[in-house]
Amino acid sequence: MIETFSSFCFFCAESARELLIRLVEIPSVTGNEDAACGYLAGVLGSLGWESAGRDEAGNVVASRGAGKREILLLGHIDTVPGGPSCRVEGDVLWGRGSVDAKGPLAAFALAGGAAALPEEWKITLVAAVGEEGDSRGARYIVSRYNPAACVIGEPSGTDGITVGYRGYLRLRLSARDGGAHRSGDAGPVTACLLAAAEVLGQVERRDTPSKPVIERPSGAVIAMRGQEEGERWGMVDMDVRLPLGAEPDVWARELSESAERRGVCVEVVSSMSAHLVKKDDPLVRALRVAVRGAGLTPRLLAKGGTADFNLAAAWGCPMAAYGPGDSKLDHTSEERIDLNEYLKAASILKNALEKFPA
Repeated sequence: MIETFSSFCFFCAESARELLIRLVEIPSVTGNEDAACGYLAGVLGSLGWESAGRDEAGNVVASRGAGKREILLLGHIDTVPGGPSCRVEGDVLWGRGSVDAKGPLAAFALAGGAAALPEEWKITLVAAVGEEGDSRGARYIVSRYNPAACVIGEPSGTDGITVGYRGYLRLRLSARDGGAHRSGDAGPVTACLLAAAEVLGQVERRDTPSKPVIERPSGAVIAMRGQEEGERWGMVDMDVRLPLGAEPDVWARELSESAERRGVCVEVVSSMSAHLVKKDDPLVRALRVAVRGAGLTPRLLAKGGTADFNLAAAWGCPMAAYGPGDSKLDHTSEERIDLNEYLKAASILKNALEKFPA
């Protein structure tokens, strides 16, 4: 249900800090985002949003304006497990999600609620659920919106603007038999491990270390399971990062061939193509101008991970990823953010949102 607000106030430093601290205090591991979503939906009215609520996928959705042209701010509210305890030391906020990606999300809430837009425009904020899992929140949004521009909430630093992400293949290798002695047959667990090594070897041979990260593939084993006694079975889950221009179907077919020669079945669990926007993209340009206006030198980034950015590419609209925080701290026990950087990023984003429609 969407709640409608009748009044709002622009953000101040104290309330802005409290917003992010409280968001980080509330755990929101993928699949358990309800408490954090409830808090965020409840405070957005005080930040300038005219309505806020949750959609059928569980995302928090807020809006301002009634124009036909829409700027969509797509962040995510879920986190991976673990991380440091939530605490503030001076101007530094520690805690899971402070960087990935509640810092960018809170900056979106502030900037989007305060930005002045022409009458023909509207602005929508989405705090998506499930980004660290199957991106169910973003998948729901992508099929129902058609914005004129989109900013993705991911950490880039106050001076960084992310214009590209690699794609991925999630593969599951599996094998089983009715049981045998290891002296005669090494078995399905060994077969899966050897097949995974073949896949990793192929990926490594396709890599050129001198190229930018978005043009390089990489591979990793993310889980292994198996049983050697009785009816034997093995399973290996793999994450292959795809470079720009790689076709997931082609890579899946070619990587599967060597594994299948060992009697191992290969399932494509999910896949996503890499995506890169041009440096002269209108939204990228607006962000660059805003970063310079804050006295910083803008940096354009192309990252080795994958984000909801790749899904939003289906809209074909001007797009960039932006948000405070050091992405090297994502998913680590050292995750923390400078609260002053967060406030500056919110101000930069507000200015960029106002420059883009001009």
